[in-house]
Amino acid sequence: MYQVQVRAYTIKHDKREEVSRFISDYRRLLQIAIDQIWSHIEWRKKPNRGPYKGLGKRRDATRIIPFIPQDGGFKHHELRSSLLEGWPYSKHYVDSVIKQAYSIMNSWRCNYVKGKRRAEKPVVKRRFVQIKETLYTHHDGVIRISIKPHQEYVNFDISRAWFLNRAEGSMGELILKEDSLTITFRKKLRLEAPRNRIAWDSNEASLDAFHPELGWVRVDLKEAYHIHRTYELKRKRLQKKASKKPSLKAKLEKYSARERSRTKNLMHKKTSTLTPYPIQHYFERLNKQGMFTHNRSHNRKLAKSDWTLFQRFLAYKTGRTGGSLNPYNSTRRCSKCGGVNEALNGATTLECRFCGLKIDRQLNAAVNLYLQMEGLSPSPKLFQELMKDWSGFTQTGEKACENLDELERGSRLMNPQENMITFSHVF
Repeated sequence: MYQVQVRAYTIKHDKREEVSRFISDYRRLLQIAIDQIWSHIEWRKKPNRGPYKGLGKRRDATRIIPFIPQDGGFKHHELRSSLLEGWPYSKHYVDSVIKQAYSIMNSWRCNYVKGKRRAEKPVVKRRFVQIKETLYTHHDGVIRISIKPHQEYVNFDISRAWFLNRAEGSMGELILKEDSLTITFRKKLRLEAPRNRIAWDSNEASLDAFHPELGWVRVDLKEAYHIHRTYELKRKRLQKKASKKPSLKAKLEKYSARERSRTKNLMHKKTSTLTPYPIQHYFERLNKQGMFTHNRSHNRKLAKSDWTLFQRFLAYKTGRTGGSLNPYNSTRRCSKCGGVNEALNGATTLECRFCGLKIDRQLNAAVNLYLQMEGLSPSPKLFQELMKDWSGFTQTGEKACENLDELERGSRLMNPQENMITFSHVF
């Protein structure tokens, strides 16, 4: 499977006088396209699956839902023909206008269904032109954009642009503004499974990772937490008396030494289970000291976590630890659509408000870290490819903006397949 990675770079230009009128005409045509699509919208009544903005929790209410015309007869013939009338520039710009207009309308519809937009026609305010690959050439560091076929062109010299040595892949669409030109580069990335590396999500009682072939990998750290808690209670009983009876201080030190010894022994056993596999391990970039708050209960639980000890032992035994990963929003971001959800506040399951995916929060974070490690972006197509051989997730229904006829969702427990190798089970 391939995924296309797109990177954009922007340069300034001094062609304002040459492109200003062209950009104005393009914006005007884009608004005309939106006006015509709006006039052909069909509004239908649908039962409320609530709660939605303005309707509260009334399940007997109905909503009026817009349906944008998608038939080829309107899109590629009626709409295109009307936009071409009197258009003095290249015909390919009309195709760009239609594509951009539908993108704007679909975005408005999706937000309207969620209750975030009103039933008001979108208005184009930004001044830009989206330029397809067929409308420009690139030779010897100069981009030549066709405005009017065989009549008018605009040249942009990018031979000294700072990004040329970094950009990988083929040059894609351009976005022309009055003072800047944005150039996109598209690169095909092949997703090969299995990859010989894995990314770990650190949690209070476990370390979780995801691999497209191995599935959900979990290292259980509850036993380590139990060891810390046991000796915490033992020391607590003696600390009140230690100030009056100095002989008890030696006993406190013995308990602390025994706690460290038992914890190290457990981490040796956990990491030894992973050493036979030729896999490179990536971990979150976490600063435990910076995670402490004014909540005493939270701080005590955090202090009992042994992520660093586990990483140190694994690095010592395997020598195959990779770089660190940024944990920002790894739990809240949907690993299927990439939408960032609200804080989970202790919930064990993430239910994406954008695409409806239901998934264990720790598995979701592990998948996001895996994508970050591989330099990939979340997408429904990629998610399906990653999960096709493994049943460790719950997925329901269609996109959030199309779920009006969907049955009521319910969570269900998903277990790894029985034929998975030992590495995919809980350690």
